[in-house]
Amino acid sequence: MATPLLSAFYFGTVEHYALLARSGGAVIDTGEHYDRQSYRNRTAIIGPNGRQDLVVSIARRSGEKIPMHSVGLSYAEPWNAQHVQAIRTAYGQTPWFIHYMPDVEDLLLKKYESLIDLDLATMRMALKWLKMNVTVEVRENYVEETSGMLDLRNTLHPKKSLAPDVSAVPPYTQVFADRHGFAGRLNILDLVMNAGPDAAGILTRP
Repeated sequence: MATPLLSAFYFGTVEHYALLARSGGAVIDTGEHYDRQSYRNRTAIIGPNGRQDLVVSIARRSGEKIPMHSVGLSYAEPWNAQHVQAIRTAYGQTPWFIHYMPDVEDLLLKKYESLIDLDLATMRMALKWLKMNVTVEVRENYVEETSGMLDLRNTLHPKKSLAPDVSAVPPYTQVFADRHGFAGRLNILDLVMNAGPDAAGILTRP
């Protein structure tokens, strides 16, 4: 499989990690321009009331074009504490909540200067949980030469259907499936909280 070329992502979806698992790694472009309403600063979980987006507050003037590696964070509103509470509410009844939640709280309640630092911290944490030995190359300059890569920077997006080259992760046990049915394309937290050590194997199922 060609090496995926990805935008940085906040926690990332189960599909992000399935791509990493199947390809053995990825290139993360931090020189591209920040794009709002993307996985760069948002992620989705599912709780008792259904699907919920968690959005990171950034420091940027409206309409300003800025490379991802220069995007700062704003803590004027306590979005990080709100995300912790939302995750606790959504996953408090899952089998692996007690095991993983301390790591989530430690990460989110620390204040980061830049969005890219936060994004990469969430990715490293998830890769550690999954025990996934992959090569992730972070590029600071915009990647123009994409031969040999699968460029998903603009196509792997919460507002778009999955690209033909990206397979949906098959259904797995979710704590609120009896209420909402199976919900796909969620935050990697959803998978690890529900499946624990089986999560990595689920990501590579056909």
